[in-house]
Amino acid sequence: IAATQPSTDWHLKGNAREHHTSKFSSEELIVRRGQAFTLTFNGTEQPEQNFVFIAETGPKPSKASKTLITFGISSTVSKEGWSAVLQSTSSNSASISISSPHNAIIGRYKLSVQSGSSSPASLGTFVLLFNPWSSGDDVFLPNTAECEEYVLEEFGIIFAGNKNRISGFGWNFGQFQGDILNICLSIMDRSLYYRQDPVTDVSHRHDPKYLGRVLSAMVNANDDQGVVLGNWSGKYDGGKNPSSWTGSGEILQSWKKSGFKPVKYGQCWVFAAVLTTVLRCLGIPTRTITNFSSAHDADGNLRVDEFYDASGNHLERGADSVWNFHVWNESWFTRSDLGPSYSGWQILDATPQEESGGIYQCGPASRYAIKEGEVDLDYDCPFVFAEVNADCMYWNYDSATGKKTLIFSKSTEIGASISTKAVGGDDRVDVTNDYKYEEGSAKERDIFKKARKKLGLEDKFDPTAPTQEEIEQKPDISGKFKVAGSLEIGRDINLLLVLENLQSDAKTVRVNMTAWSTLYTRRPVHEIWKDSISVTLSPKEEKQFPIKIKYPEYQQRLTTDKTIQVTALCHVEDGIQVLVQRNLTLDNPAIDIQVLGEAKVNKEVDVEVVFTNPIDAEVTDCVLQVEGSDLLQGILELRVPPLKASEKSRTKMKLIPSEAGPKHLLVNFSCDKFADIKTFKMVKVVH
Repeated sequence: IAATQPSTDWHLKGNAREHHTSKFSSEELIVRRGQAFTLTFNGTEQPEQNFVFIAETGPKPSKASKTLITFGISSTVSKEGWSAVLQSTSSNSASISISSPHNAIIGRYKLSVQSGSSSPASLGTFVLLFNPWSSGDDVFLPNTAECEEYVLEEFGIIFAGNKNRISGFGWNFGQFQGDILNICLSIMDRSLYYRQDPVTDVSHRHDPKYLGRVLSAMVNANDDQGVVLGNWSGKYDGGKNPSSWTGSGEILQSWKKSGFKPVKYGQCWVFAAVLTTVLRCLGIPTRTITNFSSAHDADGNLRVDEFYDASGNHLERGADSVWNFHVWNESWFTRSDLGPSYSGWQILDATPQEESGGIYQCGPASRYAIKEGEVDLDYDCPFVFAEVNADCMYWNYDSATGKKTLIFSKSTEIGASISTKAVGGDDRVDVTNDYKYEEGSAKERDIFKKARKKLGLEDKFDPTAPTQEEIEQKPDISGKFKVAGSLEIGRDINLLLVLENLQSDAKTVRVNMTAWSTLYTRRPVHEIWKDSISVTLSPKEEKQFPIKIKYPEYQQRLTTDKTIQVTALCHVEDGIQVLVQRNLTLDNPAIDIQVLGEAKVNKEVDVEVVFTNPIDAEVTDCVLQVEGSDLLQGILELRVPPLKASEKSRTKMKLIPSEAGPKHLLVNFSCDKFADIKTFKMVKVVH
């Protein structure tokens, strides 16, 4: 009988190298399923052939739920279950290679050994993760460069702005930092699924589609006291403005520190970034995707309705909306429930928009199913299909009579420039063609009809839909807004309204124009400017009307999303109304990072952040926030003195890099006149 507790050598370095887990900073063994790991233990006197190992996970381990596994020493690795192969022995120690199956439950395991009739002796604990490098795993990704990017990379670029002007900002996913793995494991144990039935929940944790769905619910705070509380009001008292975060680590740590109270506040990219961190940490290849002109179709009719009054003001009527952009996730795994062609990238969305199965969760929806209009397949395909394909209807609404008149409809508006970061680089990659056939092609319209049919929309009369006659009416004039010059905060905005008479007789037009500051969801917040003009257009004539919105007019009213919607509603005498609109995203002034000298592991290096105040007034309350995995611990916050008009500030700081390789430093600068000016810099760290 073993007299002493055996001491275990988990071969942390060697196993981590083999299992692509070296980036975790942990004293505990972290390995991937379907692959062998080695351990050595001593203090057992029995012959090794009698060893029986016991691995157990979850609150009530049992053989039936595959959360309790016993296995002895065998001569070869088992294809099906867990196995142990003896590597070598000496007088009182044994080296054993332990393998788990490709479909093992992921999570923290207790490992014990029993020999002969003695009671089991604990060897300690280890964490088992998904294994995208192993061909038998549901998350197997054959391209190793993609494994590096979508599982091991801690830096990301999230695309935002609008389809006319796409911008990107850096994000520190930080999935290997500090306590993040433990926090990810506790997220799973706090889900509604776990609380209702812990044994069943844990027994499903071998399945990426199950975990993806559960975690899409847990990253938002709705229903389950999840990680992040959403706020789209434009007022962020009592929390942080969603656009001020630069990484997931601070959010996940805050959630844990507060005793698992939702962190205030998030918007779509925050939910998507946190879900990326959690899934990469657990070993599921994941990336963020940005969809421009993204539809939120609340009533499931594959149509979004927007309403305007006679002055051209965008009205908040109905639950449908079109967002300048929306960010969700794609994760890579097989769909044994649907069949091989539906495997690959799956859409998950943690932003709480619509309930699914009674709670705010979305996905996994197979990207292939979305492209083919297979909206009857699990999970949430109709909602995702609408996000990239819905038709847009613009209505004039008269509040006095309650009458609505169709201004025009557009089937090519929604789902533009769908974007993600390149593998191994900072470029934007356009994946629109993976979501739909070319806009305006016959194939694309066929797929749209197929989706409508599957949803039963083709056969039933919809009293809210426009008539065919309304849809086919042709306007007498066309219009567009052109941007003249730059769109920078601190400068006047110069636009041209271009109107063209399409007919061969003269037209008189009354034009009502408005500009509102909005959120990125196009929700109007403050009126900035309005004007109206009367115009006569000769036959086939094109005229340009300059519009200037001065900085003092918009400065106090701009939201931190820096977005303005300009609208011109043109009332053509004896003709149908024409709506001209443009969503503008203004640019923040530039900020620059300079690394002074060579960055070496465990050696101090100076970094300087340079900002020039571009406006004719003093800026105050300046704060600089800096973070970067393996470059500094946590987040550095520095106060910067006020800056007079055109004054330049230089802020120096010291970094001590902890690991070699390309690392990213992220900077966020805010003051009373500019919110959240972001930039990042790649720092090459050498040994």
